[in-house]
Amino acid sequence: MVNFVAAQKPLLLGLMKMAGVIPHTVEIESGTLMNIWVPTETVKKHKKSKKTGTMAADVATTKPTKPVVVLVHGFAAEGVVTWQFQVGSLTKKYSVYVPDLLFFGGSITDNPNRSPTFQAECLVKGLRKLGIERCTLVGFSYGGMVAFKMAELYPELVEAVVISGSILAMTDSISNETLKGLGFSSSSELLLPDSVKGCKALLKVAAHKKLWFPDKLHKDFLEVMFTNRKERAELLEGLVVSNKDANIPNFPQRIHLLWGENDQIFKLELAQNMQQQLGDKATFQGIKKAGHLVHLERPCVYNRCLNQFLASLYPKEATK
Repeated sequence: MVNFVAAQKPLLLGLMKMAGVIPHTVEIESGTLMNIWVPTETVKKHKKSKKTGTMAADVATTKPTKPVVVLVHGFAAEGVVTWQFQVGSLTKKYSVYVPDLLFFGGSITDNPNRSPTFQAECLVKGLRKLGIERCTLVGFSYGGMVAFKMAELYPELVEAVVISGSILAMTDSISNETLKGLGFSSSSELLLPDSVKGCKALLKVAAHKKLWFPDKLHKDFLEVMFTNRKERAELLEGLVVSNKDANIPNFPQRIHLLWGENDQIFKLELAQNMQQQLGDKATFQGIKKAGHLVHLERPCVYNRCLNQFLASLYPKEATK
């Protein structure tokens, strides 16, 4: 029987290519490969070898020519599935990169480290191999925590950060309070469903609007999007830090919190408190009638808000 989610992948690939990005594999280190969707114009075309007449095996990339925006996905889906409604709205004025974090979308490692810091380090290495010297990060949920860690550790690379539905770090208290409020016993039960019932429960808390999909579609989504279950469970375990080990870095970057006002996972009050903790360089913008999946529920509003913030960073691009 046809898996409808898998069947949509060639269509999504075509749409992303039309929008101006294509997948590219980067070797981060021995045993670690990361898939990153890169701007089409940065990929050198294959050339035939004069000796053999065959196409070259390696694909080279060039440095981006526009301001770089990196879209970092959450836990339930890989890169372009998460950001499918944002890529096309950005590629005219910006060089857009969409990584698949380790154990998502073909990105793999044999390194046992499962911390957000390791994800951040690998992504930074990948971006630098692609010639990126400065960028703005847009992080959603789990990807937001990775983005925060990148901004903390690599301020010379990260120019600014946009965060949606995420926090600085998943502390013991936030994890326990969030799970208790949602009625789940563990992060894996919430974010790694293994049944149609679990998939529906995740969708119910993630979306503000009541969305209905047939059971067949939920089954197909589970089969395609929830691979590497053992490793992803380890990622969730590596995410939680003790309250006593949590700190608030002194970020030099501008940080924009772009939130669904009806987010049930990381509530509005949490975002507003985080803004105060981050200080004067942090700004907040709420989007009405949207939950945790704000970028998917209200993509037009989200894209408008995102582009407004980017225009304040890159005013020359805004006039093009």
